[in-house]
Amino acid sequence: MNDPIGDMLTRIRNAQMRGKSTVMTPASRQRARVLDVLADEGYIRGYEPATDAKGHPAFEISLKYYEGTPVIRELKRVSKPGRRVYLGVGDIPQVRQGLGVSIVSTSKGVMTDATARAQNVGGEVLCTVF
Repeated sequence: MNDPIGDMLTRIRNAQMRGKSTVMTPASRQRARVLDVLADEGYIRGYEPATDAKGHPAFEISLKYYEGTPVIRELKRVSKPGRRVYLGVGDIPQVRQGLGVSIVSTSKGVMTDATARAQNVGGEVLCTVF
């Protein structure tokens, strides 16, 4: 697999289109940090460590819905393995005039765009969520 974060975001999008309550994804530290941000911002209910059918470590992500529609309306990958996007603190974009969130991987950890601005750090823009 070339893009583990992109794979996880696609699994979340596909599960929400089907109306699933949970979705499984392979476990990794960076995926856990991205899921922490999504949970803190209220886009997912949470996630729990689990194992897949072959016994490999995985995460079971609990998706969140409001009146039958998914809370996450748009989930886009920004920085890809073929084209990394690194931005300084002044260049980090606001998603939908601040209604959405950019998830940024910085030297101080994975955080939202607002937190990165508050801590005055830039980094790799992983994805945007609205």
